Amino acid sequence: MGKRRSQDQIQRLLREADHDLAKGLTITDVCRKFGISANTYYRWRQRYHPALADDARRVRELETEVERLKRLVVELLLDKQMLQEVTKKKW
Repeated sequence: MGKRRSQDQIQRLLREADHDLAKGLTITDVCRKFGISANTYYRWRQRYHPALADDARRVRELETEVERLKRLVVELLLDKQMLQEVTKKKW
């Protein structure tokens, strides 16, 4: 059974593989260099690709920001509604 690698190690290997592929090596050569099968490489590429991981993190950050902004809008609408009710009352 092969050795297990952490997500950080896999992402580092994928970045190095991208660099090697840019130099002109083939997928087979890169896999041989790392001691993995081509299927493992493609599975890692699908799960841990650095750009995709960055995109996923960015999406989570944006979702958090959207929720914060929604709460802010709700608070502002409530403030506006309260002020409108106060101005409608006769003194």
